[in-house]
Amino acid sequence: MVRWMSGTQKKMKKLLKIGKCIMYNIFDVIRVSFPFTDMARSKTRPALVISSYDFFGEKSGHSVAAMITSATNSSFPLDTLVKEYKEAGLPKPCSVRMKLFTIDNRLVIEKVGQLSKNDRQKVKLSLKKLLELS
Repeated sequence: MVRWMSGTQKKMKKLLKIGKCIMYNIFDVIRVSFPFTDMARSKTRPALVISSYDFFGEKSGHSVAAMITSATNSSFPLDTLVKEYKEAGLPKPCSVRMKLFTIDNRLVIEKVGQLSKNDRQKVKLSLKKLLELS
């Protein structure tokens, strides 16, 4: 039986074969390829790593991340505006969106920056609310 792969699946398979694995830590801004719902196409987008390399990434080879969007006028719950966007490696003001996912570190295209201390505090507060942590 022949199984046909979409363009996105072929790209992912190719990236995994390369085998590069770099460490990413909490509050790193990374660039990843997000597949569309139909899995036939993908788009490169920024994301925020919200997991620790020492406690998660080193052992799993994966990172937990949140989407970053330029749709700053949206009313998605717990969207957190990144005010110091240039330091984060972003081209314009964006929001961290609490749509979380896990990604194999070999699929990360690049690290583009890191959140400032002020923006980190705001994201931490949103994560505490999301997970109902005290």
